[in-house]
Amino acid sequence: MYSTTLQLNSFPQRDGVCVSDDFDLLRVATAILESVTSANVKEYKELNAVQDKLSKELAGKKFFIVLDDVWNTCKYNQWTTLQSSFHVGAAGSKIIVTTRDANVAMMMGDTNPYNLGKIPEDDCWKIFEHHALLNNRPQNVDLLKEKVTSKCNGLPLAAKTLGGLLRCKGVDQWDEVLDHKMWNLSEETDILPALKLSYHYLPSNLKRCFTYCAILPNDYEFGEKQLILLWMAEGLLQQKPEEKKQMEDLGSDCFQELVSRSLFQKSSKGNSQYIMHDLITDLARWAAGKTCSRLEDKPNYDLPKSRHSSYIPAWYDGVKKLEVYSEVVRLRTFLRLSDSAPYGYLAPKVTSDLLPKLQYLRVLSFYGYQITQLPDTIGKLKHLRYLDLSYNYEITSLPDSISSLCNLQTLILERCNKLKALPTNMSNLINLRHLNNSGVPSLEQMPPQLGRLTNLQTLPNFVVGKGSGSGVREIGSLSHLQGTLRLSKLENVINAEDARSASLQRKERLEALFLEWSDSSVSTEIAAHVLDKLQPHTKLKELTITGYAGLRFSTWIGDPSFSNMVRVRLQGCNHCQFLPPFGRLPCLKELHIQGMDAVESVGPEFYGECNLPFQALETLEFEKLKIWKEWSSCQQDEGIGVFSCLKMLSIRDCPKLEGNLPEKLDSLTMLQISGCEELVVSISNYNQLHESDIKIASW
Repeated sequence: MYSTTLQLNSFPQRDGVCVSDDFDLLRVATAILESVTSANVKEYKELNAVQDKLSKELAGKKFFIVLDDVWNTCKYNQWTTLQSSFHVGAAGSKIIVTTRDANVAMMMGDTNPYNLGKIPEDDCWKIFEHHALLNNRPQNVDLLKEKVTSKCNGLPLAAKTLGGLLRCKGVDQWDEVLDHKMWNLSEETDILPALKLSYHYLPSNLKRCFTYCAILPNDYEFGEKQLILLWMAEGLLQQKPEEKKQMEDLGSDCFQELVSRSLFQKSSKGNSQYIMHDLITDLARWAAGKTCSRLEDKPNYDLPKSRHSSYIPAWYDGVKKLEVYSEVVRLRTFLRLSDSAPYGYLAPKVTSDLLPKLQYLRVLSFYGYQITQLPDTIGKLKHLRYLDLSYNYEITSLPDSISSLCNLQTLILERCNKLKALPTNMSNLINLRHLNNSGVPSLEQMPPQLGRLTNLQTLPNFVVGKGSGSGVREIGSLSHLQGTLRLSKLENVINAEDARSASLQRKERLEALFLEWSDSSVSTEIAAHVLDKLQPHTKLKELTITGYAGLRFSTWIGDPSFSNMVRVRLQGCNHCQFLPPFGRLPCLKELHIQGMDAVESVGPEFYGECNLPFQALETLEFEKLKIWKEWSSCQQDEGIGVFSCLKMLSIRDCPKLEGNLPEKLDSLTMLQISGCEELVVSISNYNQLHESDIKIASW
């Protein structure tokens, strides 16, 4: 971006933040602070607090900060306020602002901005080759290269998108695309011809899905599943009669097809999220016309013609801001965007007066709003298929009328911390496919007859009740469950046959299973029988057992048939004297043992009868084993290959452990020891050790 070369290594603090067209001073300052500290700092609600913290973090440091994609030129005072946080840096600190608007450069006081030119033809061709998967070079490659580079005109995005389009077509069809009349049409829009063509050649189902994305703001990060559930709610995923795929799988096919065509791209943050380039977002808005809108983008007179709309929330959203939606009688999507503010407040009159007017809603998101009570009238939204109430820390119950939403497919209650109960008649929601109740610790039990919801795929937390209608056998008929399943309050299972009826062995798409007992007074014999019958499918990847009161672990735990198991955690299993044979799990990477009060020794039973135990283990943690005294070494092959991949070893609060640690830990890079007064530690045994934290006593 500069004509002179910047030596980035000379800047200890290097960070970047995408500003985009949504310039909110608190949001931008918070994003910079998060980038600087690499921590979640959304608890700061006041700008002054954020700026004070940012100034302290940057004080005396030589930093390099990029404010990317800045558009706003109307808030000069806010820019100067933001810049005041940077004055405490060391001499030589740099701030780079990227923009497509020359007025932004003038506002920032740069009279001679650096303008990026077009990339050379060879570089443009390399980008095209990469995205077109041009492995076998065609005979007329020189002619093709000339055509492609002339069409792309030195623009990387055009080369990337054109490559993504042609990779989906046979080489014999490339001339049809490259000679299309759309390249020569002169229109008033600023949409690149390459982008218009990429949309033109999309199949009709992909056009519908892509166009829906016009409701997303520039640089908005979204997840694959999040978008698929919205598409599904709007009926954009059409299943052919001969297809046997689930709608979610069809959605995943569409999503990945749009990725392969370079219309979606992975976020640079590396967090499994996706974004659309600004020009791609413009393409979606051009294609959508007036059917999709954002409250911030369009004048109010356009909104009544919209079918799908989103908006950026403030800390408090009142009637005046949202009253325009009362005129949008055919609105189907009312989406509060989820990444702009961690939480906020909504005027009660919005839910009581506005909702009854939006009779055609299919998607309703109140993500992050601290609503204490939903009105009963929500049950009159008969077309509703997607309801997001997540990150509401105040709501304690839901109105029974929700049970009348017979078309509801997705109900998101994630992080509703105070929610105690679900509607009693939830079993009426026969079309429900996703009930996300993760992070809802106050939930007392599940509603009765939940097993009637045979389409359920997502149910991360099943709280076992004492009555037969909410018992663990209710999940037996939920054959489509996938992802994570947490069975809590297992002390309420008093008949092992109920556990068998849960049929966990048949749920092949489960990846993570959490088994939790919260009452230590449960019968040790009953707990053992229940654990035996809760054996999951061998494709399971993650297992956590908490509060188990049995004297022994079931034989299926540590069985080598669980060849996909990568993460195991045992915690608070205070009656078991011996650990399972985890050494037999061929792909186990993480093992955490916590709060095992009866374990006195760890030895052969831990390694299992195999020639090469723990061949994949990278992280091993022991914590709060009160009477653990001895850790015996493995005798197989004289210890050769045992823990051969172990990188991190942590032993904390094991006061009676004595002797030495295993010596042949050739891959160990991190060692943490605390509260182990009797243990002998010699870090000279570990050649690869990069970091150690060894304390004699626990604090």
